[in-house]
Amino acid sequence: MFNIFKGDALKTRNRIAMAPMTRSRTSQPGDVPNEMMATYYRQRASAGLVVTEGAPVSAVGRGYSMTPGIYTEEHIEGWKKVTQAVHEEGGKIFIQLWHVGRRSHSAISGEQPLAPSAIKVPDQVFGPLSEGGFGMIETETPQEMALQDIENTSADFVQAARNAVEAGFDGVEIHAAHGYLFDTFMRLESNQRQDQYGGSQENRMRFLLETLQAVVNEIGSDKVAVRVSPHVIEGFADEDPEIIEVTLKALEKMAPMNLAYVHFSERISRYVDVPETFRKQVREVYPKPIMIAGKLTKQSAQQLLDKQYADFVAFGTPFVTNPDLVTRFAHDLPLSEFDANARLTLYGGGEEGYIDYTTYQI
Repeated sequence: MFNIFKGDALKTRNRIAMAPMTRSRTSQPGDVPNEMMATYYRQRASAGLVVTEGAPVSAVGRGYSMTPGIYTEEHIEGWKKVTQAVHEEGGKIFIQLWHVGRRSHSAISGEQPLAPSAIKVPDQVFGPLSEGGFGMIETETPQEMALQDIENTSADFVQAARNAVEAGFDGVEIHAAHGYLFDTFMRLESNQRQDQYGGSQENRMRFLLETLQAVVNEIGSDKVAVRVSPHVIEGFADEDPEIIEVTLKALEKMAPMNLAYVHFSERISRYVDVPETFRKQVREVYPKPIMIAGKLTKQSAQQLLDKQYADFVAFGTPFVTNPDLVTRFAHDLPLSEFDANARLTLYGGGEEGYIDYTTYQI
């Protein structure tokens, strides 16, 4: 866990990653990254790799209020503060590129949400309340994407990746998990299209694979990663009977792209446990670097590394309350628990519950 990782595309000082977590602390108007965010990421830069909170690639891709974009010059300048802070601490940082698809509301994005098909399931996201302030609001029925929308969205990801490089990021992670846009294209319940992006398994993975390849062509494979969550049901009504098979086929097609890593998000919200048979299947079709996140402990994470099911292990909420998580793991120091009070300050607010957590005092 604490040894150097050196892959074909990425080298890090340890195998611990800070997983992406929405925190909604941007400056308004414009959802611009700020000095407080730079401090937050600086505090946690001892991770071998920091992956930022999701950054919408466009206005219509936005699904949570006050999340930092990566589609304006102001966003780029704001993110430069973050990347500089992490690099000054000797860390590496990827930005997570995000399009939420149907998990949104026009009160947040200013436009009707887009999705593979005009299908809604009960769901809530962080947005403006009718009585004022912010809280969880119900999503609205999305609009089925035309072919031009799909083409435009791929172009948005390419431009966002270009912007990320300009902002100083070491790479980008494309969010294709948790019921967001690419995930809904891959699943039967949410994709009922009759064109080349729907129907067969190959068609349903096409949008993600085309976009990944376009981003690779733009900024280089060493700077591109992707996050998937085949065992997570968040954002869907039911389990998908084909998503495991679709994911394995997609991984096989990703392997020649030589991505920096593939990130599996697990055990979040509604989920099914991941069997060891799946870990073995993944390694059979995908020999490149793998990151795994999902309520890991130091012990369970080390087991994944020892069995060579993962090359990186990512931690989310433990990094919220333990900015020095790597040091605490290395010296078997107790962790500050992520309790109900910490959960209340996850989305929105100021420094409290964000950058006021202390390092361990020996």
